[in-house]
Amino acid sequence: MNMYGDEPELNNQQKAAILFIVLGPEYSSMLFKHMNDEEIEKVTLEIANHKQVTPEEKKAVISEFYQMAMAKNYLSQGGLEYAQSILEKALGADRATTIISRLTTSLQVRPFDFLHKTDPAQLLNFIQNEHPQTIALIMAYLDPDQAATILTSLPQDRQAEVAKRIAVMDRTSPEVLREVERVLERKLSALVTQDFSDAGGVKAIVEVLNRVDRTTEKSIIENLEVENPELTEEIKKLMFVFEDIVMLDDRSLQMVLREVDTKDLSLALKATNKEVADKIYKNMSKRAGDMLREEIEYMGPVKIRDVEEAQQKIVNVIRALEDKGDIVVSRGKGDEMIV
Repeated sequence: MNMYGDEPELNNQQKAAILFIVLGPEYSSMLFKHMNDEEIEKVTLEIANHKQVTPEEKKAVISEFYQMAMAKNYLSQGGLEYAQSILEKALGADRATTIISRLTTSLQVRPFDFLHKTDPAQLLNFIQNEHPQTIALIMAYLDPDQAATILTSLPQDRQAEVAKRIAVMDRTSPEVLREVERVLERKLSALVTQDFSDAGGVKAIVEVLNRVDRTTEKSIIENLEVENPELTEEIKKLMFVFEDIVMLDDRSLQMVLREVDTKDLSLALKATNKEVADKIYKNMSKRAGDMLREEIEYMGPVKIRDVEEAQQKIVNVIRALEDKGDIVVSRGKGDEMIV
């Protein structure tokens, strides 16, 4: 059913423009603050092209906006199933389906979005006996802190298996996502659907591993190293990057600098940000700092590859010192030091 009578149905940009016109300059300017430049440009262009808005168009746009706002509210209260049920009673099945479809598309609702408010310990009870691939799929869509808690709580023999499956995960079809969600729906009464979705990958498991304790991380890495050395090396390279040096305390950084070759340090600092450079110079004597600055100044152009290799050597020194227990690398919540 077309809410706009005999006129062709408006696209989303046209509807947005009409809504802004109806709201007036004061309220429209408030909405613009929550939009990016591209969105503002598109809506502004539509507003400029709209010479006249009929009363029917105004009524239809406001009605649709209100219905979408209410649907979003229902969605946040109890998930899609609850929102669909309420809207069907108010507007009928066809209209409810249309609104829900538009809303999930516009919000780009991620699978398992309802789990973000679930306590990780409670969630662990639901999924710990599932297949490792199922656990990996669910964890790939969780917040890294949630995923880290669950990964740490899994039995050791499953930790590496789940971590590996997250790391090699690529794209998951909507059918598989719906099937997994149906299992959880019976327990948590929520269901989310969407198109093919990117989740998992090396970066995803790195975010999780950076938040687990060092013992769990080492166990997972060692097991992965046996099974898939190449993947393990890729994960290790991303786990602590050179710029993370700013997270080291002064004592730890001074220990690192004593182990680092001056040539590698000068190369590494050739292309880094001011915060990192300041942190390093702060932990050197004035004479050593001046000599390092001079060496960098007279170095001339260098290859990016050489800079990255030098930075990786320093990262390797940091990880080696951490493994020996000589320094502590902050790993997120719970790692703050008390002096």
